[in-house]
Amino acid sequence: MKNEQQFMMIFRFTPNPNFQSTPEQEKEMHEQWGSFIGNIAIQEKLVSTHQLGFEGKLISANKEVIEGISLLENQTPGGNMIVKANSIDEAVEMAKKCPILLMGGNVEVRTINPMD
Repeated sequence: MKNEQQFMMIFRFTPNPNFQSTPEQEKEMHEQWGSFIGNIAIQEKLVSTHQLGFEGKLISANKEVIEGISLLENQTPGGNMIVKANSIDEAVEMAKKCPILLMGGNVEVRTINPMD
């Protein structure tokens, strides 16, 4: 019997407005992401995944609306994935294969608490 829990992987990277990828680089990155996500899906560990866009608004506590995406320490979340794993260490091992690491980004693995 499996004791699977759900974990969220949060993908962060540092945007570089001066870098314009070539079509070949874009194709290679799409293939790497497809392989990463596909391998997790084949193991029946994938719950969901989302890529974030580059347009957004931030609402502060006083309800002020600021245009643009939030950057913390020059990094922004690029997306997330929810996976099933028997432990956070198993989820971390999955995250170590994430293509965002190849471009200098990072992956945060978090537990998920159900909202009953």
